[in-house]
Amino acid sequence: MPLALNRSLSWTSATGADRTLLDELQPNILRPHVREHLTILLLRFDDRVTAAAFLGPLVTLMKSTRTHLEEVEAFRADGTPGSPYVGVGLTAGGYALLDVPEAARPADARFRAGMKASRGALHDPPVAVWEPPYREDVHAVVLVGDATDAAMSTRLNEVLDLVPDSGVTVVGQETGRGQHNAAGDGIEHFGYVDGRSQPLFLDEDVAKEGDGTVGATVWDPRFTLDRVLVPDTAAPDPGLHHGSYLVLRKLEQDVRRFKEAEQALADELGLVGEDRERAGAMIVGRFEDGTPVTTDREAGAPLPVTNNFRYDTDDRGARCPFQGHIRKTNPRGTGGFEQPQDERQHIMARRGQTYGERLDDPGGDVPPSARPTGGVGLLFMAFNVDIADQFEFTQRSWANNPGFPKVPGDRFAPGLDLVIGQGRRPEAGWGPVWGADGQAAADPAAQAVTLRGGEYFFMPSLAFLRGLS
Repeated sequence: MPLALNRSLSWTSATGADRTLLDELQPNILRPHVREHLTILLLRFDDRVTAAAFLGPLVTLMKSTRTHLEEVEAFRADGTPGSPYVGVGLTAGGYALLDVPEAARPADARFRAGMKASRGALHDPPVAVWEPPYREDVHAVVLVGDATDAAMSTRLNEVLDLVPDSGVTVVGQETGRGQHNAAGDGIEHFGYVDGRSQPLFLDEDVAKEGDGTVGATVWDPRFTLDRVLVPDTAAPDPGLHHGSYLVLRKLEQDVRRFKEAEQALADELGLVGEDRERAGAMIVGRFEDGTPVTTDREAGAPLPVTNNFRYDTDDRGARCPFQGHIRKTNPRGTGGFEQPQDERQHIMARRGQTYGERLDDPGGDVPPSARPTGGVGLLFMAFNVDIADQFEFTQRSWANNPGFPKVPGDRFAPGLDLVIGQGRRPEAGWGPVWGADGQAAADPAAQAVTLRGGEYFFMPSLAFLRGLS
């Protein structure tokens, strides 16, 4: 009998079918796996035999979700380090090459078409300017990560030892490295704390969230399993064996351009002194330390900062502008076009990792001219059950839509998401600014995030991969 997915899950008390689910599910889906050091391999196969001969034995280097969660508890209890993370995903072309019957292949239409087919709708750059590994078809992705470079490298070499001399080609490799601020919190290259406001699928994680609020009355972080898990129709028992659709996008960040945009916005809005840092907070929706711009700022407040907030009390955009990145990509029930419960259906489980080396201190007080213009960015990764209704909807209908969210009274159009929005950038309204009367208008910040390539994958159950041996 299929598992009921319209609920969250307690992993510590899981028995029966729930335990089987955790034993056959890849890590990093229900909860992020720590991977300060990450390598992503993009692979192409020549034929079914060599593909299966590589993928089958690869399972011996992988672990289950339950093992991952048990390792986390052991580390918290006595410092016992966990084992490296290995994740495996297949493209639609990979399933076809493996001769999986078409009816048993993952059914998502966007997955089957591939990311290139959605380029126009998402306003992505032409495929011809994508980086070489992403221009051609790939069949699989392998992710190898750990908290230390030594452990990651050892496991990576074990993975590479399984690659035969012919028939399996590594067509691309990405290297991710965690970035941190002075407090040790994970940040992205623009300098902002990243990874907050994740959907939580495990009861234990909900209980530990932020300020300890369970079933929060303001923002409930609890999401049901059916927003991240998909029955693995090619596995021995799709009722118990599950996977998830992985969106991978390499996003290059022009840090200099973004920092120049922060300064230009502060000038246009007349922000002076310490208030100038609010310009960047308005673009992102959070201050650099992660504090939501909608809340009363408490200097030096310990992280994790609260995630228990909505925008109901900021319906004029006086604190968090309507085009603020986190407001555009999670309107928290105030988008104006859908019911709050419907907006939640678009939220994804994000698992990104920064890449690239830089000489400057991301949190240092240096001029924009000292910041990198390329070569650094985010390996954006997110798990979905419906690529069109989650990732693509968020990018197309929210981030790229100058009319979203709906501004009360239609006073102005918010414009694009000034962090990840793609397309023509019209002038946007910014008012009233911080309680001032009236509203301000400012030139839109130039695009500072550029897609360099990507693809859609399905991360199958361990049971499916094991069956390829």
